[in-house]
Parts: sequence; C-alpha cells; structure tokens
Amino acid sequence: MKIKILCTLGPASLHEEVIERLDALDVDLFRVNLSHTPIEALGETIDYVRRHSSVPICLDTEGAQVRCGRMEPDVVLEAGADVTLTAETVLGDGITLTLWPRSVFAGLRVGSIVGIDFDGVQVRVSEATDGHATATVLKGGRVRSNKGSTIEPPVELPALTEKDVAALQIGAARGITDYALSFASRSDDIEQLRALAPAGAHVLAKIESRAGINEMDAIIPAADAVLIDRGDLSKEVPVEHIPYCQKAIVRHANRWHRPVYVATNLLESMVTNKTPTVAEANDIANSLLDGVHGLVLAAETAIGIDPAATVELVRRAVRAFEGAIESHVFDQGPPEMHLVA
Repeated sequence: MKIKILCTLGPASLHEEVIERLDALDVDLFRVNLSHTPIEALGETIDYVRRHSSVPICLDTEGAQVRCGRMEPDVVLEAGADVTLTAETVLGDGITLTLWPRSVFAGLRVGSIVGIDFDGVQVRVSEATDGHATATVLKGGRVRSNKGSTIEPPVELPALTEKDVAALQIGAARGITDYALSFASRSDDIEQLRALAPAGAHVLAKIESRAGINEMDAIIPAADAVLIDRGDLSKEVPVEHIPYCQKAIVRHANRWHRPVYVATNLLESMVTNKTPTVAEANDIANSLLDGVHGLVLAAETAIGIDPAATVELVRRAVRAFEGAIESHVFDQGPPEMHLVA
C-alpha cells in the first residue's frame, strides 16, 4: 500500500518554484482550504496550480464551522470587557467583531459561551438578536483573523456554506473531482455535497467534532475516504483523548475499507524550524502503525518556512516505516540492553 501525502497550499507554497518542487516530490493531492481562500480568487488559484503541476486538487469546504472575521493586528480582549458580536462584515477592533456564518446567531442564547481562536478567548452572551449579540469577556487574550470558534451549547449549522456552494460550482466547471467535507456530522451531509459535486466525485469526510465521532459508522461508509483533523477535534475533545479518538476512527475506517488520513501538528515545529522534533517523528510512525493510508501537511506547507523540506521529511519517515515492516523488525524480540553503570 502506498502511503499518500496531501499538501495544503497557502502563501508559502503558492509559488511556481514551490509547486513544481512539490510535484517533483510526488505529492498525491494538493488541498485548497476554502476557509482561507477568497471565492473571488478560487478559479485563478486552481488555474495557477494547474499551470505548474499535474497533481490533483482537492477543494476543502468551510463546512459547519463558526469563525471570527478579519481582525486588526494585535487585538486583545480584556477579561470583564463587553464586546459586540455581529453577522456584518467588519474589521474587528476589540469592541466589535464578526462571527459567521450568519445562521449562528439564530442559535445564540443568553448564557451561551463562545470560544474564539481555539478557546484562547471566551465570552458569555448577555443579549442576542438576529445578527447581533452582546457578550462579556470571561477569558481574555489575543484574537486573530479568521479563526475557528466554538459555541456551548452547540448550535445547528448547515453542512455547506453559501461560499462552499459557489466553490463547488467553480470546481465542477474546472473539472475538479476531489472534495473534502469539513465537520461532517451525519451521512446526509455527504449526500448533500455529492448532489452538488460533479458525477463520480471523490468525497473525503473530515471527522473533526464530537458529532462526527458519534456518527462515524454512518459517515465513513457514505464517504470515499476519511480525514481526521486533530486540530479542530481538540476544540471539542480534551487533548489527552485525541490519540484514542484517532485510533478508534482509523479502526472503524479500516473496518469499512475506507482510506483514512491524519492531519494537524504532524510536523508543526517545521513551520518555523528546519528540523522536526523526535516526538513528531514518533507521532508519524505511530499514525502509520495505527493503519492510516495518508498524511496531511497543513500549516507546514501552507505557511511554513520550507514546504518542500517538510515533504522530504515525511517521505523519509514513510520509507523508514516501510523498511521496518519489510525487515520484520516488529516480529523480533526486544533487543538486549547494555546499561553503563
């Protein structure tokens, strides 16, 4: 079985020389994250990538996720301060900030807790109307642009945003056949995407929420492949449980004979460094030993200092795994230990 490598394209990799280098490294799929790609730029992005590579492109939907809007640099919300949340498009300034999609406001109630930017900031809603809410900051901190947010109790969100639907039309017109559904929470979500995607499209379901875990045995067989996004999953599941969630999803995917990929923090240190940590190498090895079929690079290739170097490292890690399997190293007993007194 060939272990596949999926690379997320972003500011660090959307350059001719980088795309061609990644192509030469035999990357299997380029991921375009619609949460960070303006719809106005999507068609041009697809065309640019195709001019420099024959690697297939996967459009990754925004899905049923709440995000904040664009923020001024270095916005810090102080505990005890009041802020306004709005569905209108504004530049967040610490007093007012955007939450989208708009439908989230229909589910906000007095007492709802909104966690912004991986719960770096938490606010409690004191007043909510259609498209606006007033909230008090419970836990202060910095808020960055376009970051994921959580709401407790959870609110009902559509499986696809208006932007996703428009992106599917652009993708279909350009012959894109690979699509990832973010925050898949039921099998009907996948069928909704299939109904809008081109006939025969390959649909990858992303399990990255508690709902996705609870419904995995309905989601997995409805999809063509599964992706475990550990980053977004960790916003809803305590981090110490993430390794066990990963193992459970991999086992269920293998039981349903669906390819399964793992993403987030595989080589996070290489976003800013030339070499990974031993823990990251161990994480990749354990993921492969769990039975995953592919590894997904996100920030490492989207904003990292050397996208090609991260792919080369993953290739070496895969070769080491394959070599260990072929040499039957796991069939042998433990090596003798010679300890120095």
